[in-house]
Amino acid sequence: MTVDAVISGFSMLGLAAAGSEFWQFLGQMGDVLALGMAALGSAIGIGLAGQAAAGAWAKEARAGRNLSFTYIILVGMPISQTLYAMIVMNNMRAVYSNMTVSINEAGLLLGIGIATGLGELMSAWMQGMIGAAGIRALSDGEGKGFAFVIIAMGIVETVGIFAMVFLLGMIPSA
Repeated sequence: MTVDAVISGFSMLGLAAAGSEFWQFLGQMGDVLALGMAALGSAIGIGLAGQAAAGAWAKEARAGRNLSFTYIILVGMPISQTLYAMIVMNNMRAVYSNMTVSINEAGLLLGIGIATGLGELMSAWMQGMIGAAGIRALSDGEGKGFAFVIIAMGIVETVGIFAMVFLLGMIPSA
């Protein structure tokens, strides 16, 4: 389906005649969705890793061992995806202050927002799952393998970075 076909369909619905405020509103929904979904993913990832850390600390306390601080690093890693979405959001916001948003830009910005949000949400969620499994493995293995857990979490982090970089490149220049 071409852009002209989509615009023609909007015309039949009377949406093409909508004011520029409507298209700006639609495009700005992408900002909100990007940040909101990324924050949701970060919260889920942090929650998963945090639950595993709490269980590991309880196990270490029962065994009379020192509680491992390294779990905090693994718990905190999924928060970065919210930052990546905020960077995309801020770049999208610059579009609104420098140009009037048309139908084409509104759809593109909404799509960028949804894609950013989903990419960051899944990256943070999966990073939290790896972190949780890593915490359990470190606890059972008495701290051995931390570097491998960081590498695995870093690979998932790279997906979030790629989503940010590639989608930043799609934002229309004002």
